[in-house]
Amino acid sequence: MMKNATLRQLKVFEAAARNLSYTRAAEELHTTQPTVSIQLKQLSEIVGQPLIEQVGKRLFLTETGTELLKTCREIFDGLARFEMLVSEMQGIKAGRLRLAIITTAKYFVPRMLGMFSHRYPGIEVSLNVINRERILQRVNENLDDLYVLGRPPEHMDIHLEPFMENPLVVLADIHHPLARLKSISAERLSQEGFLMREPGSGTRLATEQYFKDRDLKLKIKMELGSNEAIKQAVAGGLGIAVLSAHTLALERTSNELVILDVQGFPIQRQWYLAYPRERQLSVVAKTFLEFMHTESKVHGEKYLQGIPGFPGLGKR
Repeated sequence: MMKNATLRQLKVFEAAARNLSYTRAAEELHTTQPTVSIQLKQLSEIVGQPLIEQVGKRLFLTETGTELLKTCREIFDGLARFEMLVSEMQGIKAGRLRLAIITTAKYFVPRMLGMFSHRYPGIEVSLNVINRERILQRVNENLDDLYVLGRPPEHMDIHLEPFMENPLVVLADIHHPLARLKSISAERLSQEGFLMREPGSGTRLATEQYFKDRDLKLKIKMELGSNEAIKQAVAGGLGIAVLSAHTLALERTSNELVILDVQGFPIQRQWYLAYPRERQLSVVAKTFLEFMHTESKVHGEKYLQGIPGFPGLGKR
């Protein structure tokens, strides 16, 4: 029965079962929703029983689907161990790296991946760029080799390695009344309306903590779904925002934005490479860890120094 199922069908099922969403599965696998539906229908016919049921607008795993999900993960873990063995035998000439990064890290990780791929052309890289909530879900389910995070998660048994500074700065449009002021107090800043990411965002949590530590209330004017949307809204004069300085790298609207001189900023944070403690890293993953540690020291400060108006590393 199951010998007729393809590895592709199992991968599609695993993604759909984990996300309980055909749309998310399609996004993750870089395919279309109809393709996901067709693959799942074919797999259900092979098994002879439904695997996923729809009740209203929600998807649920059947008992058979739950058991198949466990089997899929055993199969994929076995294949990952085999890939690790082969890459060790080949001396890292080939292999696969599964990497998931927080959305803000997209401003520098792809560039570093380019250098990594140039150095190790035989290594295939799978990159997922997702928000904090979804990345923590993937960590829990041990789906990737490594994760790039900007804020360490609490109550999770993971290994964290800081590799580069991640300073947070306050942005305003160039015509904002605060744009030309020096040493702006937290009290004055609290009078402004802030443009924020969704609840649970690492940057939002750090901003909330900044005001909480000073017994001040944060005025949230608007929530937006991406850093790009926030920057455009700031440039349009809708409010001010706290973002990672890395989001200004290669910024096209830099002549419309200004980094405010605020007491307590930049907030100094770190970028972390993370993985579950029980996970045995492949040679490929270990190589990427070493690469990031080395190259971040070379390129990290250069990225930040290239940002107009950035006040510099180490400032409190």
